[in-house]
Amino acid sequence: MLQHHLAEPSGWVQRWQHLMPAGARVLDVACGSGRHMQWLAKRGCLCTGIDRSAEALETARQHGSTLQADIEGGPWPLLDNGVPRHFDVVLVTNYLWRPLFPLLLQSLAPGGLLLYETFAVGNETVGKPARPDFLLRTGELLQLCQGLRIVAFEDGFLPNPERFVQRIAAIQPPPATATSSPAGSQPTRYPLSLK
Repeated sequence: MLQHHLAEPSGWVQRWQHLMPAGARVLDVACGSGRHMQWLAKRGCLCTGIDRSAEALETARQHGSTLQADIEGGPWPLLDNGVPRHFDVVLVTNYLWRPLFPLLLQSLAPGGLLLYETFAVGNETVGKPARPDFLLRTGELLQLCQGLRIVAFEDGFLPNPERFVQRIAAIQPPPATATSSPAGSQPTRYPLSLK
């Protein structure tokens, strides 16, 4: 199983960082020691990390604000007057707690980016996690993100270390208004690479 204390950020996060606005407010869920917070803070992002491990957060707090919370057994701690606080980016890697997903989507600001990458069915053949509770079913992220603009999705096998993953980059569309773009206007362009 991949460990949060690895220094190198996820290749998926690195690949889609260009979709984050300058000075993006990033929520890193189950952030561990903050490997993504560190990488993103160096690029000008304002990071908030949440994790249940006080020990891991000791390191993470060097790269942004942190909250120690049991997000599986307690209430969602990032509420303003009962409404989830909005972030430009919601980032989740190597973590799955299905009941949390609606709150993650509600935490996306209009135009916000969801980057999600975790283990998928098949991983039980190469290591841990192996329990179905911790493995995404085939295409599950696509189903969970139906209301978002899907920029990229992958579901497959990665070597070094061997693992089955599912990952998505998706944008929360801005709310429709009477003054929204007129018919025939150009759609938003989400670059698929910087090259």
